[in-house]
Order: sequence, then structure tokens, then C-alpha cells
Amino acid sequence: MKIVDVRTSLFRVPLREAMSDARHGAHTHFELVTVTIAVADGSTGTGYTYTGGKGGHAIYAIVEHEMAPFLIGRDAADIDGIYDDLWWHIHYVGRGGITAFATSAVDIALWDLKGRREGKALWQLAGGASKTARAYRGGIDLNFPLPQLLANVEGYLAAGFNAVKIKVGQPTLAQDVERVRAVRELVGPDVTFMVDANYGFDVPRAIAAAQAFTPFDIHWFEEPIEPDDYLGHAEIAHATGVPLAMGENLHTLHEFGYALAQAELSFIQPDASNCGGITGWLRAAKLFGPSGIPVCSHGMQELHVSLVAGFPSDGWVEAHSFDIDQYTTRPLVLENAYAVAPGEPGTGVTFDWIRLEPHRVS
Repeated sequence: MKIVDVRTSLFRVPLREAMSDARHGAHTHFELVTVTIAVADGSTGTGYTYTGGKGGHAIYAIVEHEMAPFLIGRDAADIDGIYDDLWWHIHYVGRGGITAFATSAVDIALWDLKGRREGKALWQLAGGASKTARAYRGGIDLNFPLPQLLANVEGYLAAGFNAVKIKVGQPTLAQDVERVRAVRELVGPDVTFMVDANYGFDVPRAIAAAQAFTPFDIHWFEEPIEPDDYLGHAEIAHATGVPLAMGENLHTLHEFGYALAQAELSFIQPDASNCGGITGWLRAAKLFGPSGIPVCSHGMQELHVSLVAGFPSDGWVEAHSFDIDQYTTRPLVLENAYAVAPGEPGTGVTFDWIRLEPHRVS
């Protein structure tokens, strides 16, 4: 299991259409960084991370120039040891952000190797609680006119989802309410419905929005404000009683600890692409486990389905609009509205390299 080679690639993958949210503007593509680690017996494992279109070159450079040389000669089976040593290896130049994305890609590759070596699927390695998980379709749709928004939601239902999420953060609260009302009327009372502001509000605006959304039975209000404002989340929760969710922008275990202690969340959403990979996701999940707060996910549904299903928590898998799984050999599988984890050893994520090749940058 001695690591003998680390290969890194960067792809710039176009989206089917421009998509926007309240904070990041228009998305036209995502960046995919893959890391394939080879060990002395010839075995390989592949990990990855992704961005909303910025920072991919920096992630690639961190892996290529800082992490790959550090990994050569290490025991690939020592995942926790490598994770902790990487943390300290690059601690001075980054305790999150770009370095957390890079660590994630490396860590996922090591878990892929582990699963293949042990003959176990990721849902089993993650706890083995279940092979299925609740799933919802999350849209990046703030720029869509109302008819297009509703057509998209109809498509989600036709695809087999019984839970949907839309973006909020229009110029006026009245516009947001109109869209939320229209979606609730379209889906009816039995479909689970979430909204996501991508931290586009401040606390007073978020409180006003949460109160305005209350008649429409919102399952959660996601990232109403800046994710680092843990006490602000608690203020919104206390003022409105509306369930809050966040976590996709928390990159370290310390940040998840602050969120648990201070934010009064009803759902936590670690993202293995940026919180340190599978090791980081599981450490965050175990931190929240005793609280009873459901551990959910953000993006990369092709991987997260195994983590959310396998970990003993009643979480939700987000089927994201950056559909990386369309560039794999197994897009997300739904059965009776539940996402089904892959059963093969390893992460279950195998890229369609031929389809990706036209989008290669490095």
C-alpha cells in the first residue's frame, strides 16, 4: 500500500444553461479536479473535488506541487494519519478554503482504494446503516422567470423526486414570496419543499423572509446569512422558529463545532468536496450525531448518497444542478423517491474519462 504515484487533472465543464443564486452570480460551468493515487501493488483509487467556476487552478496546484510529493512513500491505508499530517503540512497557508478542497480530493482517493482493497462499498464503510437515503432535487434557479422555474420543478417531480428546493434572494421579498407560493401551489401539500438564500440576506431581512415563508410549510431555510455568523443563525431561529440548514461552506471541524454550539441549526450539510473529503465528512457527522440533528449533504450526489445512507442519521441527499454524475458511469439512482447507494467496492464513482476529455484544462 505504499503510494508510488499521484496524478492530478483539471476539467472545466460547461453547464446546460446559465444558473444563478443570490450571492455567486451566474454559473456557466463548474471545475472538476480529480486525483488518482497508485500504490506499489498496482492498485489505484480516484478522488475529486469541484468548484463553482473559480479556484480550480489553485486547487490543482496545491495537490500537484505541495501534496503529491508529500504523499509519495506514505502508507495509503493510514488514512487518518495522512489526513492529520496534511492538515499540519499546509496549516500555515490555509486552514480551510483551497487547501480543504485539495485535501478532500486526496482523501476521497484513499477511501476509494480502501473500499476496493477490502471489497466494501462506501455506504458500508460509512457505517452501514442503510443503502438508501432520502433525496431532494436542488435547483440553481434564481435567474429563471416564474414559468421556467415551475417547469423545472415539474421536471423534478417527473424524475421521481418528492422533495424540491429553490433559490430565494430576489430584489424584493414580495418577489420571493410570489415564487415560493407558486411552487407550493404547484407541488401540493405532500411534497417536501426547501428554500436556499446562499447567504444573500442579513439577519433582519432573513427574519422577515422566514416569517413570510411560514404559510408555505418550508422544511428548511438554507444559508439565510453568512455561514460564519453562527450567532446570527441562532437569532433567526429564535425569532421565527423556522428550521435552518447550512454547512456547505464550513471547511474545518472547528467550524462545525462552532455551528453545533452556537447556530441552533435543524439540519447540517457537510460537503465532502470541501470539508476534507470522506474523513472530514464523517468527523463532522460524528460530531453532530449525538445532537440528533440530521446529517445531510451538498452537491456531488454520486458520492454523498453512500455517506448519507451509510451514516446512522435521518439525513437528506441533495441532487445538485452541477450534475457531476452525468460524467460518471452511474448517475444517481432513485427508487420510490429514495436515492440508492452504489454497491461496488470503493466510492462507487467511476468517471467517464472519454466524455470528460474535451473539457480538460490540465
